Amino acid sequence: MGVAGLVVAASVVLSGCSSSTEPEPTSAPTASPTSSATPTPVAPGEVGVSPGGVTTAVGAPAESTEDDYFQACLAARTWMDQQGGDPKTQIEPYLKSVQTAESVGPGTFDERWSDLSPGRQSAVIVAVEAAADALCG
Repeated sequence: MGVAGLVVAASVVLSGCSSSTEPEPTSAPTASPTSSATPTPVAPGEVGVSPGGVTTAVGAPAESTEDDYFQACLAARTWMDQQGGDPKTQIEPYLKSVQTAESVGPGTFDERWSDLSPGRQSAVIVAVEAAADALCG
């Protein structure tokens, strides 16, 4: 089997590792304080909130198309570059800006943060973390 065949086989195996087999939360998400320096995973159905009141983690599988992810990552990276400094220190300020914005844009899949499902909110956070690591594509 060639390299391309191994890549295809690996992606088939990995795609079988979907989190869709996890039980759906039966109660409303609960808030857990998280540090702004290192995003901390939260349990399914929970929401991680920084001491500054910014949602920094959502206990739901990320849900976005590749194009949505790329656009959200690029929007976050552009914003971070405009701020200057270490992009990792810009994760929480950027998340705060998109969570409090009245307008919409590619950073939140052209929807207000409050209108996003937990899976879409999780996808935004994943894209922002990738932007801070310069992994947009």
